Amino acid sequence: MTDEADKLLLKDKLNLETAQIEWSALARDFAAGRVISVHKSLDLVDVAKAFAEDDSKAVKTWMDCNQVHPVTDEQALAWHEADADVWAVVVRPWVLVQQSLVN
Repeated sequence: MTDEADKLLLKDKLNLETAQIEWSALARDFAAGRVISVHKSLDLVDVAKAFAEDDSKAVKTWMDCNQVHPVTDEQALAWHEADADVWAVVVRPWVLVQQSLVN
């Protein structure tokens, strides 16, 4: 299998593993510092793929633009108070989340 085929398979796998989840279900991961916020302008699966492939250049660019960052206490509190759902995908040890557009 080619590298390109492997990359497509990884993206498909991550897409299948992405789901909406109640923010409250991620409290333990948030407390452990493992939850990463992904700005709504980015594709959550593309960011997850970059994390999985250890594409530090892409991740650093997003972090420098504040599009990808650890969930802040303020963000977590707002989602908790709103009983929000978020889109999430796990790329161990991280849980990448993106605010649902319906919240």
